Amino acid sequence: MKLTHDIPKSLLNVLNQLYELEQKIKRHGDSANLERNITRMKSAFEELSSESGLFYEDPMGQPFKETRTDVDATISGTSTENLFVVEVIKPIIRVGNRKYNQVVQKGIVVVESK
Repeated sequence: MKLTHDIPKSLLNVLNQLYELEQKIKRHGDSANLERNITRMKSAFEELSSESGLFYEDPMGQPFKETRTDVDATISGTSTENLFVVEVIKPIIRVGNRKYNQVVQKGIVVVESK
């Protein structure tokens, strides 16, 4: 299956759900040992094609500047200085490899001053 910039919404939806599962495991623990399965699913998406794999990036804790184009941010609080991502509603989804890639879904985040 050759991927282009027109990634099917169903694949984006699956990656968003996979991200949600990963976050729930981080919050509530992995009593069913699901993290291994999630890691395998993430690897399968990256291997869809050697140059066109899909993967997501969790921007939690990263600095935010107005010039950043890979996320849409809502500012929490009153200050706009020294902003960092404090909540991720949707991850950044990219196509390509880890070194050279393009954003196919902007992350949706909440940022606040530290």
